[in-house]
Amino acid sequence: MNVFTSKKLLAILLPAAIGWLFCFAAFYLFREYGVVLFAIVPTGIGALSSFLISYNSDTEYWESFRTSIFSLLIFLAGIVVFAIEGIICAVMAFPFAAVAVLMGTWIGYIIANSKFLKRKPQIITILIIIIPLLMSLESRLINNEDVFSVTTSVEINSSPEKVWKNVVIFPKLDEPTELLFRTGIAYPINAEIDGNGVGAIRHCNFSTGSFVEPITVWNEPNLLKFSVTNQPDAMKEISPYDIHPDHLHGYFVSKEGQFKLTKLDNGHTLLEGTTWYTNRIKPDFYWTLWSDYIVHKIHTRVLEHIKKQCENN
Repeated sequence: MNVFTSKKLLAILLPAAIGWLFCFAAFYLFREYGVVLFAIVPTGIGALSSFLISYNSDTEYWESFRTSIFSLLIFLAGIVVFAIEGIICAVMAFPFAAVAVLMGTWIGYIIANSKFLKRKPQIITILIIIIPLLMSLESRLINNEDVFSVTTSVEINSSPEKVWKNVVIFPKLDEPTELLFRTGIAYPINAEIDGNGVGAIRHCNFSTGSFVEPITVWNEPNLLKFSVTNQPDAMKEISPYDIHPDHLHGYFVSKEGQFKLTKLDNGHTLLEGTTWYTNRIKPDFYWTLWSDYIVHKIHTRVLEHIKKQCENN
């Protein structure tokens, strides 16, 4: 095996292996799915991989980037193989991690090729060692949980009174055809209610369990609002193992929901579904793109089912 091949393998495998150690620390020691895990760790993978392939060589930047991406892919495959995470979360994390790797590649390449920096291996080593320290710091910071909301609407050719009856409870939905739900994301099946009016307990049953929803506002046929006191797992991970990562419990939390019915001038009803939730997985600007999209797809599945029930019966 020639020197270049050995060097490239080292540049791919060593950063991935260090990344696995950082994942174990984040998940099992610090219990934190934060900025350090999703931004700094892949940046470190990119920086170390780029440095190892570029140091004392004439490797071009884009070759360094390709090597870093290979290292990231091995890292993501490893967290699935070693039962750290499932395939869904690895796929969801990849776009953001790839951008972080791009930044890390640039950092590692600059360090490796700088004419002014001395003790380059020591510099890159220090940058990597800092990462678990940043994890520890992040886990100790006060984390104010922002509440996010998603609203989805549909126009129904029916009166608010008829729509209301199909909002409070609705029969079993058809099996999902959407790829999102077929990959393991929890999807709604039906809704039942025990009681009537404020204080009644509504159960919205999903593929992974039931949301328990005490009614807080019962303004028939205009507004049904409820809190959420219990919720099932957000997904069933695709994995060779029966895993239950921490992020399935207490990281994405549904707080409240409501259905608002508005009578339109044409006699139709505008039905709006809203969910308020918190998401402890960071950074917000990236992970809320995913969570908002998923909640919207869940809303759409329910609202279209209600529309079908109202207009066909």
